[in-house]
Order: sequence, then C-alpha cells, then structure tokens
Amino acid sequence: MTVIDRQRLKTALAAEQRRFEADHPRSKALFEEAKASLFDGVPMNWMIRWAGSFPVFVDHGQGARFVDVDGREYIDFCLGDTGAMTGHAPKGAVEAIVERLRKGTTFMLPTEDAVWVGKELKRRFGLPYWQVALTATDANRFAIRLARLITGRKKILVYNWCYHGTVDETIVTLQNGVTGPRPGNIGPAVDPAVTTKVVEFNDVKALEAALAPGDVACVLAEPALTNIGIVLPDPGYHQALREITKRTGTLLIIDETHTICAGPGGYTRAHDLAPDMLTLGKPIASGVPAAVYGFSAHVAELIRRHIDRDSSDTGGIGGTLAGNALSLAAMRATFEHVLTDEAFVHMIALGERFEAGVAGIISEKRLPWNVKRLGCRVEYWFRGEPPRNGGEAAAAVDPELDRYLHLAALNRGILMTPFHNMALMAPDTTEADVDRHTEVFRESVAALVD
Repeated sequence: MTVIDRQRLKTALAAEQRRFEADHPRSKALFEEAKASLFDGVPMNWMIRWAGSFPVFVDHGQGARFVDVDGREYIDFCLGDTGAMTGHAPKGAVEAIVERLRKGTTFMLPTEDAVWVGKELKRRFGLPYWQVALTATDANRFAIRLARLITGRKKILVYNWCYHGTVDETIVTLQNGVTGPRPGNIGPAVDPAVTTKVVEFNDVKALEAALAPGDVACVLAEPALTNIGIVLPDPGYHQALREITKRTGTLLIIDETHTICAGPGGYTRAHDLAPDMLTLGKPIASGVPAAVYGFSAHVAELIRRHIDRDSSDTGGIGGTLAGNALSLAAMRATFEHVLTDEAFVHMIALGERFEAGVAGIISEKRLPWNVKRLGCRVEYWFRGEPPRNGGEAAAAVDPELDRYLHLAALNRGILMTPFHNMALMAPDTTEADVDRHTEVFRESVAALVD
C-alpha cells in the first residue's frame, strides 16, 4: 500500500490555503466584518470548522449548484449536510412554499396539507400515526420522552459515535469501554452515563447484555452510522436488534434523518425494518424547518392511555411553531414533486457512479483507504478496511488529510460535507458533476503520491 508523505501533505495543504485566500476576498472581508456582531463571525459556531481559514459566504443557489459572493460557482455535494438534499430552491416546491407564505404560515391549527402528508408518511414508512416537529433533534427528544412515559424506564441506548442532533442523552461515547460525555460535549445537564447506555454498532452480544436488565426504555438507532463515516450493518444485525428489543420490552426508534438517502422510504422501507417509532428531519421540506416522528398502532394506544389531554401542551412535547402551515405545505410539495421514487432512482445511480470513480483511483494508487455508499450518499475514509463500528471509524480520522482533500475540492469548484469527505446526490445532480469530482479527486491524490 502507498504511504502518504506527511511533509508533502503539509506542503500541498499550505498551497491550497494560499489559493483559497486569494480566490475569496469578498468572503474574507464579510467574515472580518461579521466578527463585530456575530460570535466568531458566523451565525452558528460550527461554521468556523470549514477547511478554509474562513467560511465561504453564499450569494445564491439553484439545484445542485450555488454561487458565492466572489462570483465563484460550485457543484454542491454537501447539500446542507442533507438539509438541502432536494437541491437548492427546487422548482417542484418553491411555488407551493411561496403560495403558502402569501396565505399565512402559522395558526396553531391544521391545514389540509397535514392530511396529505400524514397519508404519504404512512405509505412510505409503514407506521400508521405521525406527528410534526421543527427539527430532527426535537423529533428524537419527543420520541425518547414518549418511550420513557409508556415503558416506565429511564435509560436509553445509543451506538458509539452515533448522531441524533443535539439530544443531550446522545452526545456520549465509549472511552476505554466506559460510557462518558462525547469529547467537546458542552455543559451536559447530567453525566450522560446516568441516562444512557452505549454499545458498539454490530456487536450483538453487547446489545444483548445492555438490554438484559430491563431498564432501557428505547434503543435510538441510525440504521447505518453516517456521521463518523458510513458504517453499514452486518448481515442479520437488524433482525437481531429487533428480536432482542422485542424480547426485552424495549422500544426501537429508527432515526432516518441521514439514511433517507437509502430511498424514498429510507433504510426502513428499503430493508423491511419494523421499528416501533421512526424519526426524520432535514430534507423533507426543501429547506424549510420541519421534522416528523411516527409510531405503531400499539405505541399510539399506549400514548393515549398515559397523556392527559388538559396538560398535553406543557408536558415537554410540542413547540408553538411545530406543525405550522408553512412546514406542512413544504413537506407536501417535497414528497409529491421533489423527493419522488423516480428522483431516488436517478440519485442512487449517481451515487454508484461516484463510488466507482473514487474506488478506481484508490485501487490505482494503492491507497490504504476505502469508499462506502448508502443509497445516494458516498464517503471515502482513510482506513484500508471498512469499519464495523463507530470506534473503529473514529480511530481512522485524519484531520490534516481530510482538510486537504476538502480544500482542494473547494478550490476547484466542488463542495463536500465539512468535517468528513461525504457526498450526497440531489435530483438535479448530473453525471458530469460526478465525473468532475472524480477528475478533481484524481488530481488531488496525484499531488500526494507518485
């Protein structure tokens, strides 16, 4: 296998940084101006983590491309880290969103769109009952609260290096086999070891042991890990997960917020999963804040038994803007006209093309890297064998190499997802877009190895 020369990498990264600074004077000026009123010069602090020394400021976007304030155009494979998987300003949704804006956006009352959306969610994911929130974080928080309510149990279980938004109980990892706050966890309300059990993905024995005491209300699971590199389930793992949770009286919540990339009904429909509850957010309203959580008929009946209608607005589930008319109109338009069955056929085929292009270069250059795909989501990782769990994936993180490849792509008009090299296909992504990435990836690798 080829070994990356670290000094050569440092030199290449420095050259890319100089190029970035030279190509983005207007973004740099806005960043410096913003520091006077925005903390660290950005509207959300994690935006400082982009590969450049400052973030690119966006002017406008359409489909799978956007243009920055310096007039530079990019093929967007980041797509808002799934939030814009529909593409930017998708034609199939914009008109409905604008019309709803003209007619009013929030009333604390349902609209006819809500009925359509509920039926479509039932068709796509199989669960009969649904509720609407504003973010996937909220959907997960609400699902956890309901699971605790109806089981009478306090703990939850998640996978090491999982991602479920900013839910307190899930910002947790295993460190030398001991559950504790995830590195960087900001001001946890309590030690997450009090609320949460953590096991490695694909470890059936560890799952069995953690659920055996009967004190876990729910397993909150991405059907495949996505935020620490794509980690796919072993054959038969989901069947084991479902059998063990049923046997131990533990509710199974599947979070499809990233794995919606697997198809129009997410990983759940693509692989015939049978969760008790399902959560989903990010792309389902074409960029308008919206999320949903659904549950089985059995769970619905248990919820009805436990919730007092007169106190339902102050029980920790809800939000004044949740289920607003704008979110519902945007969701209906997105499901009906943008993230359609036909769109996913196109997007997944492009994901396969992207994977093949990267895999070919890794093989040609004998790099100790791998590329994994889940539907229309693809990611390359700096490890010879694909990881089987979050711990293995986290151990392979190479921030310097990651930053170089990300910045080299950005300087050549391609935006990858920050923090790791993940690409997502939109309905408007083209074969030419994918092939351009393959070309840039080859060029970037060639600067490191002979």
